[in-house]
Amino acid sequence: MHAALADLARLRITDILADGDASPSELAAVLAMPSNLLAHHLRVLEDAGLVLRRRSEGDRRRTYLRLVAGALDTLGGSPARAARRVLFVCTANSARSPLAAALWRQASQVPAASAGTHPADAIDPGAIAAARRRGLPLRRLRPRPVSEVQQDGDFVITVCDLAHEEIGELAAAHWSVPDPVPAGDDASFDAALNELARRVGLLAPRLRAAARSGLN
Repeated sequence: MHAALADLARLRITDILADGDASPSELAAVLAMPSNLLAHHLRVLEDAGLVLRRRSEGDRRRTYLRLVAGALDTLGGSPARAARRVLFVCTANSARSPLAAALWRQASQVPAASAGTHPADAIDPGAIAAARRRGLPLRRLRPRPVSEVQQDGDFVITVCDLAHEEIGELAAAHWSVPDPVPAGDDASFDAALNELARRVGLLAPRLRAAARSGLN
C-alpha cells in the first residue's frame, strides 16, 4: 500500500476519492493529466487493493472509481473543511438522498437537506421502512427539485449516478450508491442505507460548520 502511495499523483487521486467517487475523465480533468498516465496510476492503485471500479447506473459506458472501504483507515484523514449545509441529491429524492440527510443529521452539526433532479410524488415506502428498522428519524417531506432547495454555500453530494451525470458540475462530491427502488426488497434498501451510513461516517468528521457570513 505504501509503495502504491509513494507518488504525489496517486496521493492526490486518493485524496479526491476520499470525499466521493469519480470517473476517470473527471479525475483527468481535475488533475490535468493525460489519460494514459492516469490509467497507469489507477492500475497501480487497483493492483494494491486501494481502488475499485463500478459501472454507472446512468451512462453504462461510464465507470466510477471509489476507495476500497477501510483501505486507508490507518492513514491520517484530510484536513477539515467548512460548509454551511450539506445537500444530498438523487433523481427522485425519494430514497437515497433523504436517507443520507437523515444519517447526516445524526452524525454532524452541519445542517443537511435533500433534493431531486426529477422528484417523485412521495418518499418511497421502502425507504421509510428501512429507516424504521434502523431507528433513524426520517423527515417525510415532499420530494423537491434541486432548484427549489439549493442555497449558496451548500456542499452538494450526489448519491445517484443519473443525478451526478445531470448536474455533476454542481456537486462537490459523488457517492455511487445503487438505487434500491427497482428491486424494492428490504435487503436492497438496507444495503443502500448501510453504504450511505459508511460514507457519512467518513466525511462528517472532515466537514465543519461555516460561519453564516461566508465560507472559511
